[in-house]
Amino acid sequence: IPVSALRAQHEHAGMGMAHDSTAAAMPTQPGQAAFGTIQEIVRILEADPKTDWSKVNLEALRQHLIDMDDVTMHARIVQRDIAGGFEADVTGGGRTLGAIQRMLVAHAHMMNTVAAYHVTAVKTAAGARMTVTAVDAADAGEIAKLRGLGVIGVLVDGDHHPRHHLALARGESMDHSM
Repeated sequence: IPVSALRAQHEHAGMGMAHDSTAAAMPTQPGQAAFGTIQEIVRILEADPKTDWSKVNLEALRQHLIDMDDVTMHARIVQRDIAGGFEADVTGGGRTLGAIQRMLVAHAHMMNTVAAYHVTAVKTAAGARMTVTAVDAADAGEIAKLRGLGVIGVLVDGDHHPRHHLALARGESMDHSM
């Protein structure tokens, strides 16, 4: 219901809305991160006159967001230092297992095109093994940073996710597993 209609309803009911700043304040948060991400994408699509609605696929974005949640919140990560960086076994059961395998392998491939470090990830029976090493194996600061970032830090590094989410929603052909 538009705010103006709500005001009219309240005034008609004898509850008149005060004209101070609190009466005009409206919540801005959607209450759930995935819902908010999808809401933001819908607003972008609606504002773009070039949006091809016959290709829009918000379900693909929703499934990807579920994968992101599973990896972030439910995966088990055991990280060990190796020369130049770290190696981590990322494991989980049920849906989390598939989410790990979809996200880490695709993410490693993509990160090698944009990051200042080397990333590999291979599927394992229980999830995936990710190896991350500095481009300059003698750069102790970069190695410490990578180890501090760990798997989740590497996954969120950079600003590629918002672009990827918009591409997924637009139904553009790209790897939907990131």
